[in-house]
Amino acid sequence: MKKFIKNVLSTLIGIILSFAVIVIVLIGILSIASSQMNNNEKPIKENSILKIDLSSEVVERSSSNPLSNIDFTNPEPKKQIGLKKILDNIEKAKSDKNIIAIYIYSPFVNAGLSKTEEIRNKLLEFKKSGKPIISYNEIYSTKGYYLSSVADKIYLNPMGIIDHKGAAATIMFFKGLLEKLNIDIQIFKVGKFKSAVEPFILDKMSSENRIQLKLMLNSLNDNIMDSIASQRNLSLEKVQRDADQLTLTSAQICLEEGYIDGLIYEDQIEDTLKAMSEENKLNLISLKNYSSIKTKKKDISRNKIAIVYANGEINSGEGDLSNIGSKTTSAAIKKAREDKNVKAIVLRVNSPGGSALASDVIWRETTLAKKVKPLVVSMGDYAASGGYYISCAADTIVANPTTLTGSIGVFGMIPNMKDFYESNFGITIDTVKTNKYSDMGINRRLTTYEKNSIQKGVEDIYTDFITKVGKGRNMSNDAVDEIGQGRIWSGYDAKEIGLVDVYGGLEKAISIAVELAEIENYRVISLPKEEDPLTKIINDLKQTKLSNLLNDEFDFINTQHIKTIKNLIKSDNIQTRIPYLIELE
Repeated sequence: MKKFIKNVLSTLIGIILSFAVIVIVLIGILSIASSQMNNNEKPIKENSILKIDLSSEVVERSSSNPLSNIDFTNPEPKKQIGLKKILDNIEKAKSDKNIIAIYIYSPFVNAGLSKTEEIRNKLLEFKKSGKPIISYNEIYSTKGYYLSSVADKIYLNPMGIIDHKGAAATIMFFKGLLEKLNIDIQIFKVGKFKSAVEPFILDKMSSENRIQLKLMLNSLNDNIMDSIASQRNLSLEKVQRDADQLTLTSAQICLEEGYIDGLIYEDQIEDTLKAMSEENKLNLISLKNYSSIKTKKKDISRNKIAIVYANGEINSGEGDLSNIGSKTTSAAIKKAREDKNVKAIVLRVNSPGGSALASDVIWRETTLAKKVKPLVVSMGDYAASGGYYISCAADTIVANPTTLTGSIGVFGMIPNMKDFYESNFGITIDTVKTNKYSDMGINRRLTTYEKNSIQKGVEDIYTDFITKVGKGRNMSNDAVDEIGQGRIWSGYDAKEIGLVDVYGGLEKAISIAVELAEIENYRVISLPKEEDPLTKIINDLKQTKLSNLLNDEFDFINTQHIKTIKNLIKSDNIQTRIPYLIELE
């Protein structure tokens, strides 16, 4: 009895102490956050230079919650900055008399290609103010140089290099692994280009997938190289040839070939920046600190433009800043639809797709919203498959040439785990059932009748998909099917075939929404509403490590390659998504 009482008391004391620690930590974090906010609100110095470093992850929407970068399941804080915050800061710097220039110093550009293009275009707007842009790096990645090519002067470390070699897409295939594990993946799909299932059933790309990837990569690469050539007064042929021949093998060659304007060290770039100031002092201000500088307040308008962020893979239920939940996103669109002060909605879609069912739930809400007020879609890095599904009803679709979109197709995937259980663990399965197909699932191979039934369901969803696209885009089903079949397109090509209306980013979409709403004064709001700090703490503490075959047993495989595969395994059976994400270093 004494031992029991002792254990109960020790448990109670542990719970109380744990709660006390959490409270103390929370108070400390809030105090630090409050202190930082107060410190950052100092007035900006004259002759300041805005420093742009995109090494922190550029996300669609950054949180105003001071605890947003703290993950209680991970001791390392996240470093993120929102795309709109970057664009707003560059816009603010154009007319800020205390900002005399922009300095790009970004060893890594931690942003998707389309986001990078939006920031680059905003920097081109900044140049019209007459203020210079200076760039310096020890090494320029492909994406980093693409961004920095807008600068008036580009400098490189004397031992540095420009990684100029073009774009590539790499896919990891799991057919051999699944065969060794005796896992039989049963596939159902519509669309000869719908390649999401290929890693499970092939050991290399299909000819259709290779064709579409080559076309899409060439489109993206041509856009990047043409943009570089234009800003550096080089011919496109030369830029392409230098990539093909790996010409830029040293800093000196980069200078001689006209890609940079000087070879200097970091202390020398600091001297260069100081010389731009009348006081010969270096006053650098980061994007984060510049965000806290308050501009002169304008009269607050009752008119609102609502940006509804749909970011991440599409699943049923609740979502967050990095995942689209059908319940959360549709509720946000409904909230904007029912708010009489919201005059137009901008749906910002950055998604490779996901659940067909969840996509349809969100699509339904977009059609209801479109009936009562303008609906404009702004596509981010990806708005493909399910991402296009939730976009197709919009009045206007806006995308950057480097956006990846299309992939209008459907697939289903059901693994047969029977042999896996028996051969690896000695587990056998026996079943009692009430009806002929009651045990249809992952514990045995599907019959021909069952496969035909599922395939018909997939085909019905595809027909419904292209019908909705056709209605939204004023195209016939046959026309949509011709450019559909799961085929992916760059934003540039998507406009040519009618899937996109206008080139541009988030700001372009907002301006179109304002024009359609026929208003002049307005303010922008963001939806869905952010979770409060206490809810975040509780959710973080509730998180547990997922335990499944591809998550725990095979963490040695590169996470960039396997992330999409793991999501396919744990998601709904019927999917509208692309199988890969295109990244440039």
